[in-house]
Amino acid sequence: MLRTSVKAIKIGAWVAVLLVILAFGLRAWYSQRSPDLAVWHTYVPREMTVEEMDAGDWNAYMNAEARIFEAVRVNVVEKLKPSERIPTNRYYEGAPIYPGHFAQDWNRSYILEPQGPPVGAVVLLHGMTDSPFSLRHIARHYRDRGFVAIGIRLPGHGTVPAGLANVHWQDWAAATRLAIREARRRVGPDKPLELVGFSNGGALALQYALDAIENRALTRPSRLVLISPMIGVTRYARFAGLAGLPAILPVFARAAWLGVIPEFNPFKYNSFPVNGARQSYLLTAAIQEQMARLERENRLDTLPPILTFQSVTDFTVSTPAIMSSLYDKLPENGSEVVLFDVNRSVRFRTFLRVASYTAISRLLRTGPQNYRTTVIGNASPDSAHTVERSTYAGEVQTRIKPLDIDYPQEIFSLSHVAIPFPVTDPLYGIAPDDSENFNEHLGTLAPRGERGTLILTLDSMFRIASNPFFPYLLQRIDEGMGAMPPPVVKSLPRTHETAAGLPDDFSDDVNALNQVGAYEP
Repeated sequence: MLRTSVKAIKIGAWVAVLLVILAFGLRAWYSQRSPDLAVWHTYVPREMTVEEMDAGDWNAYMNAEARIFEAVRVNVVEKLKPSERIPTNRYYEGAPIYPGHFAQDWNRSYILEPQGPPVGAVVLLHGMTDSPFSLRHIARHYRDRGFVAIGIRLPGHGTVPAGLANVHWQDWAAATRLAIREARRRVGPDKPLELVGFSNGGALALQYALDAIENRALTRPSRLVLISPMIGVTRYARFAGLAGLPAILPVFARAAWLGVIPEFNPFKYNSFPVNGARQSYLLTAAIQEQMARLERENRLDTLPPILTFQSVTDFTVSTPAIMSSLYDKLPENGSEVVLFDVNRSVRFRTFLRVASYTAISRLLRTGPQNYRTTVIGNASPDSAHTVERSTYAGEVQTRIKPLDIDYPQEIFSLSHVAIPFPVTDPLYGIAPDDSENFNEHLGTLAPRGERGTLILTLDSMFRIASNPFFPYLLQRIDEGMGAMPPPVVKSLPRTHETAAGLPDDFSDDVNALNQVGAYEP
């Protein structure tokens, strides 16, 4: 019996080794199908270290940032091959999309000052592969309301995609702390300080707020505004680091990249290194562990109010994790989650996946909760008019308020990247205005033709990149802007069952799907 067990273990070990070798070989082979790496995939700018950022101030960060952009100009822009000097390359100085030609290069950090004495400060944290560009509309809105708005370029971003190949999430956290120190310095100790985080920046905003509970030396924010926050990522991201293993051999350097795509977007990387996905996973894992630990220690009562805007369908982050790993753990402190439902009009109903159609039922909780839940969706399945359906903290009844916004007929849902951009955004908007000139309108692209002809990806052409509900988002941000957190009160008991609380218009449809076994939790 012992010999048989030992033999089985040896066979199992050999099978595991062979599977690892096979996976390694397949990944190495697949990586060779990617385009060749360019200089912007291989040159890594030297960012400030965590220690330097923690010891430094805003001026030091700006000086370092200036050196980084100059280094990119010398080591990337000036070293392009003749074949790379084309109008659709953001790193070609002669291209119309070269960021240095614009009135303001939104890849860089910025501070927007109000006209009079500031009433508060806001720090804005952009997303992965992104730049401070993505939150500039919200930054301007805060500025116009009397806030100092600080949009920091997080390490590895805004320069070259290779910047994300060697960065760690702790670098982003250190930059967040630095920006918040500058915000507090500018407005003093008694005025509100809010954090706005988009995607990966949302994770950083929450992680900072959790750190501030444990470290009294950190400034506590008065409110968090999270947009498509990266509280959880796909299961694949957990193993993303393994996908890059073949890159330890120089011949397989392309294996360090999940995508090598032409860089035609002036303010966002198209190429994505394996390390970026891995660092996102590590950050979300750290947040979930910290949330669970502080919940066990009954220390979450000092979290500030959190206002989250999230599409129910999100290909980048896990929407269920926002509910289970964040909102289900919150005290009653004035927090709210706003969920943008899919377009349930007759035009799209036939083509919606069952999982998309029933997504809202898996997110809503039964019974009274410690936070307000708001769903933005069609007034009825045969109407483009939309309504706000809200269930307040401690209540179970739904309050319905019509909105003066129609769901555009050509849009079947919002997306991860759309929420912080109005439809008038000059780059991403479906109805761009002329407030800024970036020499291209990515949001209006609707080409038709043969596959393989364009340098554009299906993702960039098909994914909605602006938000028709953006005016509503600003209105909801205004409602709590500048308010200090309410006093801590005893939390309500929570029930975590899902599928209740659906609008009456849609509950019969979901029940019918459940009865035929179409709904899979």
